Amino acid sequence: MISIKSNREIKLMREAGILNYKTHEEVKKHLKPGITTKELDKIAYNFISSHNAKPSFLNYEGYPASICVSINDEVVHGIPGKRKIKNGDVVSIDIGVEVHGYHSDAARTYIIGDVAPEIRDLVNNTEKALMVGLSKIHEGAKIGDIGYAISDYAHKHGLSVVRELVGHGVGTNIHEDPDVPNFGNLGHGITLKAGMVIAVEPMLNLGERYVYMLDDDWTICTEDGLPSAHFEHTVVVTKDGYEILTGDISDEKE
Repeated sequence: MISIKSNREIKLMREAGILNYKTHEEVKKHLKPGITTKELDKIAYNFISSHNAKPSFLNYEGYPASICVSINDEVVHGIPGKRKIKNGDVVSIDIGVEVHGYHSDAARTYIIGDVAPEIRDLVNNTEKALMVGLSKIHEGAKIGDIGYAISDYAHKHGLSVVRELVGHGVGTNIHEDPDVPNFGNLGHGITLKAGMVIAVEPMLNLGERYVYMLDDDWTICTEDGLPSAHFEHTVVVTKDGYEILTGDISDEKE
């Protein structure tokens, strides 16, 4: 069931989104060669907990960490551990934050040190694809409009779109209806209504779109071993557009 959030609920989700943004900023400070992914996870857990909030991912369907850290050919859901970040890595950080029972979900991809131009383009264009998708959001638009815009942008820039993983609604659960695919047809899918809160999250690959799951039952990797990038915002649909809940509050609202 798709829920329309009340003003009170949106206020709480805005709090969760602001803390999500701040957590990303805190993790970003420590993201450098030599740090382990588990250390990044601990930094995020301590930061979220110190603000009287909870990491949404911890123990979600058995997930054993507070954040996801996915490196290079890992698309999403990389489990933090002893692996050290090194120069040339492409690192995706996905964070969920729960405040007073309401969630936010956001992801960013970072380039560590020196990489080939095509990898830098992958990361930059994945973030741009997210913003292109968000630009289609307003009351009366269709879910398919978002996915079409993302895939059209990706393909024009030589990138493939992971189809097995999609965006989603957000609320009292981290994953709610509706699904928000990163592909689709204009004018198709459910109609967006003001007060809906969704997470839009393109996952784009430098090579082919095909992926597989590691034996840990969480980490999703590209089949061809080429890098992937992931960006995500939680947004609320408004009458004439959208508001990013997980962005910098100093930015002007859409």
